[in-house]
Amino acid sequence: MTLLIKTLAAVAAGTMLATSAFAQSAREVRGASPFETIENEPPAKLIMDPPLPPALAQGQFLSQYRVENVRLLQAFGQGALSVSPRVGHLHINVNDLPWLWADASDNNTVDIAGFPPGEHKVKIDLVDANHEVLNGQSVTHTFTVPPMVAKPKTGMGQVHMHK
Repeated sequence: MTLLIKTLAAVAAGTMLATSAFAQSAREVRGASPFETIENEPPAKLIMDPPLPPALAQGQFLSQYRVENVRLLQAFGQGALSVSPRVGHLHINVNDLPWLWADASDNNTVDIAGFPPGEHKVKIDLVDANHEVLNGQSVTHTFTVPPMVAKPKTGMGQVHMHK
């Protein structure tokens, strides 16, 4: 009986240790609460995945991203620079055109459609509320949209008369 009790106690202790090793606090997963000031914030970071190849074949650029140590929000201007935890947004430029757009949605994927076949470039900058790049966080994806393959006609929509 004593051996059984010792074995059950060892299993229970091991289960508790394994569970606590995997359990993470909300802070560990999501970062600091927006209700507290953070002294000496770590640098902001932008992590971008390469565009999805099946989407490129359709002329679409779909690239998933995440950020660290910055919240993507619609907060702009000098006053928002002093917010803690820091806030920012993305600037997205296509093919070095003279314009770009800002994305403060944090929807986790940059989605651009309508690319014709050929070489293209998408540059994504992580910027602060004053539109300055945060500690060099810029990612450029150069990619090729393959020639579109014509789909064979299936005969759908054709009317055939039979006598």
